[in-house]
Amino acid sequence: MILDGKKIAAEIRGEIREQVEALKAAGKRVPKLAIVIVGHNPASETYVNNKLKACAEVGIEAEKIAYPEEITEQTLLAEVHRLNNDPSIDGFIVQLPLPSHITETTILSAIDYRKDVDGLTPENVGRTVQGLPSIVSATPRGIRELLARYDIATEGKHVVVIGRSNIVGKPMAILLMQRPYLSLPGMSAASLGDATVTICHSKTQDLKSICLTADIIIVAAGCPGLLTAEMVREGATVIDVGINRVDDANAPRGYRLVGDVDFEHVSQKAAYISPVPGGVGPMTIVSLLQNTLQAYKCKV
Repeated sequence: MILDGKKIAAEIRGEIREQVEALKAAGKRVPKLAIVIVGHNPASETYVNNKLKACAEVGIEAEKIAYPEEITEQTLLAEVHRLNNDPSIDGFIVQLPLPSHITETTILSAIDYRKDVDGLTPENVGRTVQGLPSIVSATPRGIRELLARYDIATEGKHVVVIGRSNIVGKPMAILLMQRPYLSLPGMSAASLGDATVTICHSKTQDLKSICLTADIIIVAAGCPGLLTAEMVREGATVIDVGINRVDDANAPRGYRLVGDVDFEHVSQKAAYISPVPGGVGPMTIVSLLQNTLQAYKCKV
């Protein structure tokens, strides 16, 4: 079965829209998200535009704050502090990647964790690790929601996460091994958590053997076609987080988007599989909206 992230994200946007309309009907202000973007990275601009469009669809107010690539780290830090102290802003993100002369960890660490709707600040990550109320990184939250909406339980299952990034791999592993009572605010009810998690990466030996023991495989390595059919046992669930451009002379833009999974062949063995595009991507954006609403509710 295809895990249709596009369909599930549309359902969640509808739920968020209803909540925002209820706020307006009660005479309350709506949540507001600010997005800071530095430079003119085409991919980043596309992501930001998609986020702005999603906000407009559900009624969340959004503001784009653009700076030239030459901005100094101190100036960007000053903007972060301004947003931290602006009571009209419920949450904000600084779109990554940043120019090489700016240290990402310095900028992320300066964000007030209560407004960190990307869930990337050290404080939010630490609170997530300890099972405390936190704002969870959007992609792992989206994946967990996708599993929940399809009633795919993780309790007692062996989950292999390929990739150890701070944005996906590490927080994903943390969420999956948590006790169920540490579920996220507003998360769909399902037997999530209590999984046995193995994290694999570029130095892992005999990746195939490890994957063949997995009930669920989540691939976030940024390597096209990394997971092949021979690495997946019959009936497994496969979540593809990768999004890679590969040259294709027959495609309108000269390239096509593929994931980290050999979808054509793996889909013949997997019980559930997420496509690229249309799987995790839409869930990441809608999770950002959920996080913004969560930050708003905690504030008010």
